[in-house]
Amino acid sequence: MSDWMDDGTRLVLRAIDELPDDAFDAPTLLPGWTRRHLVAHLHYNAEALRRLLSWARTGVESRMYESAEHRAAEIEAGAKLPVPELRRLVHGSADALAADVAALPADAWANEVVTAQGRTVPATEIVWMRTREVAVHAVDLDCGVGFEDLPADLVEALIADALRRRTAQGHGPALARWLTGRAEQAPELGPWL
Repeated sequence: MSDWMDDGTRLVLRAIDELPDDAFDAPTLLPGWTRRHLVAHLHYNAEALRRLLSWARTGVESRMYESAEHRAAEIEAGAKLPVPELRRLVHGSADALAADVAALPADAWANEVVTAQGRTVPATEIVWMRTREVAVHAVDLDCGVGFEDLPADLVEALIADALRRRTAQGHGPALARWLTGRAEQAPELGPWL
């Protein structure tokens, strides 16, 4: 169940480890975020997903984040940490998340939790949520990792997931125009393309 997550985690952590310390201040492919922000986000995301796993295990509600504002403040504070501390945190939380995934009892995977976007999902979705984060953000670091470095079946799953989410947001017609070569008729997709 967690092979893609584990492989993506190794990929993103290797990319982070290979960056020189002074490269953490460089921008990423995410507007307004440096590599410091992205690494801090990966750490706090692992901690947030650990809270969901705890919820699935115990039945005691434990939300990913107190609020969107708290999440943003956490990332901003994390981005100010020294690079060695950021590296230590992102490795530690990734290891702790993997241990929590491995330790979750089989019957708890069907228990429902609520994502940061307010979607109610079975705990099995947590592994996919982390897979998507580590795989896409390995690319977002803008340090030589591309989607071509990911397994083809994972890329297909990422595309299918993105299409599902964008269609659920009401962008189905625009996506159809874009996918059929009519991108100029789909300006509402903007930078997503």
